Amino acid sequence: MEQYNDEIQLKDILIKLSEYKAYLLKKKITIISISFFCLVLGIVIGMRSEIKYNADLTFVVEGEKKGGSLGAMSGIASQFGFDLGGNSSATFSQQNILELLKSRGVVKAALMQNAQVNGKDDLLIEHYLEINKFKENWEKSESFNGVSFHDENTFQHDSISGVIWSKIIEKNLLIELKNDEANIINLSYKSANANYAKYFVESLIEQMSKMYVEHQTAQASNTLDFLQNRADSVFSELEIAEHEFAKVKDINQRIVKASGRLKELQLMRRVEVLNAMYLEIVKNLELSKITLLNQTPIINIIDTPTLPLKEDKKSKTLLGVLGGFLGGFLSICFFIFRKLFKDALAE
Repeated sequence: MEQYNDEIQLKDILIKLSEYKAYLLKKKITIISISFFCLVLGIVIGMRSEIKYNADLTFVVEGEKKGGSLGAMSGIASQFGFDLGGNSSATFSQQNILELLKSRGVVKAALMQNAQVNGKDDLLIEHYLEINKFKENWEKSESFNGVSFHDENTFQHDSISGVIWSKIIEKNLLIELKNDEANIINLSYKSANANYAKYFVESLIEQMSKMYVEHQTAQASNTLDFLQNRADSVFSELEIAEHEFAKVKDINQRIVKASGRLKELQLMRRVEVLNAMYLEIVKNLELSKITLLNQTPIINIIDTPTLPLKEDKKSKTLLGVLGGFLGGFLSICFFIFRKLFKDALAE
């Protein structure tokens, strides 16, 4: 009995399928028309889509220093009260670099650099406003008409730069690791202007490098400046003491008593002390220079974008095929659900 019921159910399913097939065949002209319309629409979208250019730049972040001989020398110098900054800070780790490249401060600093685009030398942010037709829309607005980033920075400028930063980060900028083991980072920017894309990427990595280097070498630079100032000060004192000592020694040539030569002895001792201090400071100064050189550069660029850049335009053929397939699929689904609804009401 169960086998008989299964046969009836299978037969009903096959009958239903044949009914739906016949129904769809009746609507084939409509389905083909919708598919053709969507195919044409996809081709038109592909033709009207704006050409974008991808500027790709790859770089590697130098790893943290673990010490070695330089760390040992820094340890010795610390015994004399000097911190040469031999230990690398983890604030700008590799993961932080990925986020810092997208930070508002770095992007804004990159946009405020000059570059020649379409034969015009101007700020990158001014080129961005022209390429993306912001200024054309501002001509109709009293609030933004005549705004220039060459002027003094105001709340209005800050608001505009914030909008530009959001658009760049969300739609145009891509930062990712190409290889986890090699720590190679790929920086990609997409723009309607090839020259602008190239210059913006280069400006962005330059500003990031400056910030990174300044932070990583801040302690060593401060120590270097302090030691240099101290060396200059001690050297000046030493020169003055030497002149005074020579002058007093000339005066005391015929004096035999020790009491008469007391000033000469005091100046001689002062010269010896200052000379020892100067030699020690110079040693630490040279060690500080080595530390600073060892920490720079931090970011090594592997490949930079070269013109002509690769075009990133949607294929008309692909969009047409996808449009036709989607139109046919949706129209078939519509007629199937429509028949299901009619059959359910009829029952």
